[in-house]
Amino acid sequence: MELSDYIRVLRKSWLIIVAAALVGVAAAAAYSLTRTPIYSSESQVFVSTQGAGTIGELQQGNTFSQARVTTYTNLATTPLVLQPVIDELGLDLTPAELANQVSASNAVNTTIISIAAKDADPALAAEIANAVSTSLTTTVEQIETPAGTDVSPVRLTSVTEAQPGLSPVSPNVPMNLVLGGLIGLALGIGIAVLREVLDTRVRTQRDVASVTDRPLIGAIPFDPRAKDRALIVHDDPLSPRSEAFRALRTNLQFLDMDGGHSFVITSSLPSEGKSTTALNLALALADAGKNVALLDADLRKPKVAEYLGIEGGAGLTDVLIGRAKVEDVMQGWGDRSLYVLPSGRIPPNPSELLGSQHMQTLLADLERAFDIVICDAPPLLPVTDAAILAKQTSGAIVIVSTGRTTTHQLSSAIDALDTVGARVAGLVMTMTPTKGPDSYGYGYGYGYGYVQEPLPRARGRKARRAEAEAAAEAARLATAAPRVQPAQLRARPEAPFAQASAEPTSVE
Repeated sequence: MELSDYIRVLRKSWLIIVAAALVGVAAAAAYSLTRTPIYSSESQVFVSTQGAGTIGELQQGNTFSQARVTTYTNLATTPLVLQPVIDELGLDLTPAELANQVSASNAVNTTIISIAAKDADPALAAEIANAVSTSLTTTVEQIETPAGTDVSPVRLTSVTEAQPGLSPVSPNVPMNLVLGGLIGLALGIGIAVLREVLDTRVRTQRDVASVTDRPLIGAIPFDPRAKDRALIVHDDPLSPRSEAFRALRTNLQFLDMDGGHSFVITSSLPSEGKSTTALNLALALADAGKNVALLDADLRKPKVAEYLGIEGGAGLTDVLIGRAKVEDVMQGWGDRSLYVLPSGRIPPNPSELLGSQHMQTLLADLERAFDIVICDAPPLLPVTDAAILAKQTSGAIVIVSTGRTTTHQLSSAIDALDTVGARVAGLVMTMTPTKGPDSYGYGYGYGYGYVQEPLPRARGRKARRAEAEAAAEAARLATAAPRVQPAQLRARPEAPFAQASAEPTSVE
């Protein structure tokens, strides 16, 4: 991962990181509140030697004291010193337990020993520190007194009496809160990075490039109202999503497909936006003046007729089994040069029909009669229909749902097409976010001259009635469009992708 990837991860998972930091602070606060406050008191003793007052003797005494002071410091926490303290104060502790509450230290190049004692009772902590100082003084004088004499050459003098502490030294609430926040922050960042590493869903162009070297020819932005505006190119032609379909149309026209101009729109799994992509791409091509044939080749769960509001009882299935002629069931839609062949009845053998010789003949005839042929096919992983159909067309356009399709699923879909020898014309990412770290970057070009409409609020009765009348009129115009006539079907308009054949072949 590069630095930009880590920044993107932090932007994506900032809520997790902040929540982890807050949890760390809360845990530290809870820990601090449940701890018993501990107070500390400190006393100090000065170590000196007794001798003559000459400079040489004083120097020797000072050197001796410094050499021995470390030993006296360690002696302060031994049972020899602590047992008299326990007896004097009547503590219900063992010397080992009291040693955990007492510490002794000595500053470098000094002969001062600092003795600190800790306890939940500040007064008792001061008494323990003073008692240890007294006991250490007595013990050192006893140890250092030479045999046959009553005077020790070493003297320990108390220079600071311990006083009860005014504030506890433990728990250190501010420090605990800071440490808790830092630990929570580190855990949050770790969770975010781990989540990103383990996340195999396709989110960016880089994720697509890591799976296949096929070109990414389009990216369709996410639209929260997509279910209400499936035909966005028709319903709202100035929206960023409509502009994305027009960009896909432009990229599709520049693909080198060896003269072919029939495409299968498919995906790895259902609900990735393949049907709406096929519909809006066909509309965008028709708006550009192309004669477009749109086939609903999803013979399992057809959606084209439902989206377009046309009759879908007869269609592709009837043509393939010889029950109807293509010019009788192919319907024009709206005022565009768009002709739709619905799926017809759902057959028991979709794969066999789509892979039949009749399907090949139909596609060949439609390619000669139209500038471009778009086939909406089932997803690749659940069934083999799309792979079989893609083999007979110029190429497959694979739809990838951003944040839903995994790299494994995309790889398996590409492999399914490669296995049958079908060509992958390109990939289209759908539902790409328009904001946030994974946004595709629509805000620069697609916002030019376009004002985003706010989500509709509660509308009045007149507004709802007007919308209903407009929708009814649009549906009437769409369904009332004349069916394509045989002469129209056989007319061979000049196609930008390939020159029409000299002699057309009848579909019959």
